[in-house]
Amino acid sequence: MAKYQIIADATADFPLELAVSLEVDNIPMDVIFDDDEVYSYVPGGGTIGVEEFYQMMREGKVAHTSQINPLVYTEHFEKYLAEGQDIIYIGISSALSATIEGAYLVRQQLQESYPDRKIYVIDSLCASVGEALLVYTATKKQQAGLSVDELAAWIENNKLKLCHWFTVDDLEYLKRGGRLSAAAAALATTLNIKPVLHVDNSGHLVNVKKVRGRRKSFSGMVEEMEQTYLASMGDSVFIGHGSCRDEADLLAQMVKDSFPMVDVHIYDIGPVVGAHAGPGVLALFFWGEKR
Repeated sequence: MAKYQIIADATADFPLELAVSLEVDNIPMDVIFDDDEVYSYVPGGGTIGVEEFYQMMREGKVAHTSQINPLVYTEHFEKYLAEGQDIIYIGISSALSATIEGAYLVRQQLQESYPDRKIYVIDSLCASVGEALLVYTATKKQQAGLSVDELAAWIENNKLKLCHWFTVDDLEYLKRGGRLSAAAAALATTLNIKPVLHVDNSGHLVNVKKVRGRRKSFSGMVEEMEQTYLASMGDSVFIGHGSCRDEADLLAQMVKDSFPMVDVHIYDIGPVVGAHAGPGVLALFFWGEKR
């Protein structure tokens, strides 16, 4: 079976330790503060760290993100193609970012130069550490012996079983992103109302319900897992957090109380997703019967 490379990018928040041990290539992405301070981010590297990023947000700086330059895609893809390897690139949901369009363009161009190589560009319809769980599971399937064609098909057939549940601490960031009106954000803040959101089958971030109090938003995520968790897909559960590790630990314990058999991993939600969710974003990712 021909060797092939799995590639992710910074939006997946795929931790450095996993990237090294599982031989996943992470593509950096840029985050921009106040329209003029540009930093490169990739888990465990780049020119800005996660805590530094969230501290800058807490100080009032406004963060934006940009798409991956096609030249960067070309550099990462061609490195493996030139070695005679096929590739699978797993990118952030096209409903949340247009960056994967650049990957499609590069694939078309490189396919002409490497007609004997297989280049899969997969719209994960996932985000952040949820995308990381998809990448992680894909590497396990690769290690189990799936061919590049078999793994690409498996990802496409199962990606909508990857459940994403989020809550945020400060509604200001959802308001800035157009996901919440100013009036609704102000009222919710006054009443201490917290949203429970998920990524739907089209890859969009959707507000599912509202609860009063931060702790209840954690319970709301666990309740969703209790309704749909699919143990046959694997026992790994990922939790992502934006500079709120203590609360991530609390959520992990709540999950373990309901599902003693699962293996819970806690990772950072990095600047690319954090720019739109803010400090205090907390998310639960698991395999389920449906999203």
